[in-house]
Amino acid sequence: MTEGRVVAVCRSDRKGIPKDDIGTGVFIKELGLDGDAHAGFAHRQVSLIAMEDIQVARAKLPSLRPGSFAENLTVEGIDLGASKVGLRLKVGEVLLEVSQIGKECHTKCAIYKTTGDCIMPKKGIFCRVLEGGRVSVGDKVEWS
Repeated sequence: MTEGRVVAVCRSDRKGIPKDDIGTGVFIKELGLDGDAHAGFAHRQVSLIAMEDIQVARAKLPSLRPGSFAENLTVEGIDLGASKVGLRLKVGEVLLEVSQIGKECHTKCAIYKTTGDCIMPKKGIFCRVLEGGRVSVGDKVEWS
């Protein structure tokens, strides 16, 4: 099992815009990140993307940062590419279950329009919150 860490905890009160790193967030069982516009969205309650993938995308758009892809959790050191629907992740106090890998983008985001590509449809994962709690930058992330 690989182990990583949380690089950013990101939230936005509106959909369709990048999220801001808030440092620490409260994740609510079967809802998502408290105060986030995407909370409660069926099986896509929480989104994750790897910092390593953001760094690759920075080659085309250097201003990319955690939250640019509207992800809730930016993590590093753990292979999100190894995820499968049903696998569980322990992130700080929170237990997540992978519910979807990638997503179809119905409208092309600003990142796609600038670079001709977006990593979220291929590299992002979505999860349900099975056990709520706090997550902070620096917390451990591991497959459970």
